Amino acid sequence: MEILLKIVLAIFSVGLIAVVLLQKGKSAGLSGAITGGAEHLFGKQKARGLDLFLQRLTVVLAVGFFILALVVSYFVKQ
Repeated sequence: MEILLKIVLAIFSVGLIAVVLLQKGKSAGLSGAITGGAEHLFGKQKARGLDLFLQRLTVVLAVGFFILALVVSYFVKQ
């Protein structure tokens, strides 16, 4: 069981890395970080299509990775 969970955790981690690298950058530089955060906060840019799918997939993989990491640490501890 422990080995299977570690394999699934590795798959989630590689998938999460791949999905994050596939996403487009919002802005470049320090000024882009400030204005990009404001645009995201106030909803001026709506994600559509592939960008929306990648954002949702990132959230799903991140939550799955976090939960699996906790479960694996619990089994390794015992």
